[in-house]
Amino acid sequence: MSAKSARKALVAAVLAASSLVPLAVPASAATYPLCAARVVQHFDLDQGQTPESMVFAPDGTAYVTFAKARQIAEIKPGGRIRVLATLPAPADGGVNTPALGFPLTVGIERAADGTLYFLYATGTADLTGVWSLRPGGTPRRIAALPAGSLPNGIALGQRTLYVADSTGAVWQVPASGGTATVWSSDQALAPAGFLGANGLRLRDGAVWVTNLDQGTIVRIPLRANGTAGGAQVVATGLTGIDDFVFTGRGTEIIAALDTVNQVALVRPDGTHTVVLTAADGLQGPTTVAVRGRDVYVPSAAYLTGTDPNMLRARLVTSTPRPPASR
Repeated sequence: MSAKSARKALVAAVLAASSLVPLAVPASAATYPLCAARVVQHFDLDQGQTPESMVFAPDGTAYVTFAKARQIAEIKPGGRIRVLATLPAPADGGVNTPALGFPLTVGIERAADGTLYFLYATGTADLTGVWSLRPGGTPRRIAALPAGSLPNGIALGQRTLYVADSTGAVWQVPASGGTATVWSSDQALAPAGFLGANGLRLRDGAVWVTNLDQGTIVRIPLRANGTAGGAQVVATGLTGIDDFVFTGRGTEIIAALDTVNQVALVRPDGTHTVVLTAADGLQGPTTVAVRGRDVYVPSAAYLTGTDPNMLRARLVTSTPRPPASR
């Protein structure tokens, strides 16, 4: 399949997936608890700079995966981009990468010592898996995943990495490297024609995972012995949900709804409100990161094909007062 044909197939598959659950009510501009939203960075689509995942270092440096370029890059607070590594292309061009048909760097996480952990999906057994990059070093694969898997989101526990596989599973991998094992293959993680398990975070003794096809957020308890408890769907109706982040206020979530150009606030009771839309500059948001009171939303423009970018908004900490009665 040509690159053009693969791209058309991706668009068709994503649009089909986005029709599985009802659309959320659109917003016209940034809505509480976000304000002052604006695009602060533009990326080069011709260079494959499609941001898929992002994590911050304490000094404000952001580390991103540019999916189509197969790259890991850093973005300094002033906006300067430096490519840290470009991963080797698979011999067959990645045509067998599940659901997508092209190789891509996906989720990224950062350890306290500066080591970056990230995922690479190629549809080949020699490259697909969990990779790491130490400061000043070169990337190396620390755990292989099956060629037929599609590793997507990643989170680091004390000594374990958890990996969302969009074919319907969560893997666990020693942070030091080694054999990957299936931690959960609950049906709540399964795709319904395109992509299942997607974004992944750790919070309150559980692994939280989004399911793009199902439009859901799933909570899987982490038992004392390290095994997975039963999955519980805690939010629904989130069309095209990709990655997400906790705001720091309990289990409140801000989630990227890729296929519908929206960002939603998901409350602890599972209800949600759209807080950003294309009117704010979104171009297919893929992930969300919070640093202090700033919320960053990278967009990969997979469907729009025009302007991959990064938006920044302020997180309001106080609840708005109701209007005074007359």
